[in-house]
Amino acid sequence: MAFTEDDVLTIRTEKTPNPNSLKYVVGRLLIPGGSANFPTPESAQTRSPLARRIFAVPGVAGVFIGADFFTVTRVEGVMWGAINEHLAPALEAFFESGESVLQGKAPADAPMLGDTATSPELVAKIQSLLDEKIRPAVANDGGDITYRGYENGVVFLELHGACSSCPSSTATLKMGVETMLRQHLPDHIREVQAI
Repeated sequence: MAFTEDDVLTIRTEKTPNPNSLKYVVGRLLIPGGSANFPTPESAQTRSPLARRIFAVPGVAGVFIGADFFTVTRVEGVMWGAINEHLAPALEAFFESGESVLQGKAPADAPMLGDTATSPELVAKIQSLLDEKIRPAVANDGGDITYRGYENGVVFLELHGACSSCPSSTATLKMGVETMLRQHLPDHIREVQAI
């Protein structure tokens, strides 16, 4: 999605449960219907001009782009003031450039884990619960969660953005996601594991 010089841009920061990640709410659509995770500068090189510019800021360790926000994860010990001082001109340059947030094809999804004989109906129910009840809450915290498989009562999930390195991510998975999935699918869900 490209922006024009007529677009007025206001960016608001929000704290996340992860002290090393900060959410930047852009207030406009960045990625329609999806998200993109860039855990390293190399992962952004051919895919996201926005993430490349953010990684050029000293102290940035990871970038996650959601529908209308992006989350920056900093290198441990780097102060947010130092990052924000350099981030503001980088964002201004990006949005003035007219470049798209993403370009090229998305990388192939990681292979699914688990039993390939799992009922498609069960997988659809799990994904529906994640999409409707879990992902919006995780996005509020500056991240995303994706389904990666199911086997013998275990649901495999992948965390992105602020959630991927958050100290409370295990509690979120066990107390929140696992409890909710077990409540809705008690005969099928035994456990949730992050990959």
